[in-house]
Amino acid sequence: MTQTLHYLFDPLCGWCYGASATIATLSKHPDIDLKPHATGLFAGGGARPMKSFAAQAWANDQRIAALSGQQFTQAYRRDVLGAEDASLDSTVATLAVTAVADTAPDRVIEALARIQAARYVDGKDVTSSAVVADLLAELGLKEASARVLEPDTALLDLVRNRTTEARTLMTAFGLQGVPALIAEIDGTSRGMDASTLYSGPDAVLSALGLA
Repeated sequence: MTQTLHYLFDPLCGWCYGASATIATLSKHPDIDLKPHATGLFAGGGARPMKSFAAQAWANDQRIAALSGQQFTQAYRRDVLGAEDASLDSTVATLAVTAVADTAPDRVIEALARIQAARYVDGKDVTSSAVVADLLAELGLKEASARVLEPDTALLDLVRNRTTEARTLMTAFGLQGVPALIAEIDGTSRGMDASTLYSGPDAVLSALGLA
């Protein structure tokens, strides 16, 4: 029987990047219907200047790398954390994953992973509409790419509605941050321990009774 697994994330959350390999595997599991939800945690009013906490972010990233094996490069440290006017602002990235969800829903996790790698590995500025649109175009997601460059009212409304829904889910299950998981099995939903994401997909599958 297929189980629904709700995955709550922010595209610029380092811990979510740390979980990305596990999430990618889970998204392809035949017994899991993975539903991604962008929370907009660092979008809009949640954005902040990077300069004020860049050193803290890098130290935190090293913890994530040790736990997950994910790569945080010197290019990211120099060009993202070290940029004079850099900000932690997921507005554009959240717009992008929502555009993909609306036009190619089966490719959201793929698009998210590309945006994350562009930031943490390639050191690209994914707060830029042009940069993110190019990433989507490279994946062949041309409609979503165009909408990132020129967001229409329908897309902006969709972002607003979906991030509100995601935050409502978090509140309902007492979830304090991202990444977060909610399992829905036989009509019953429960929040899961998201730390299992850093132990690999087998840990999550075991928690779901699918191992």
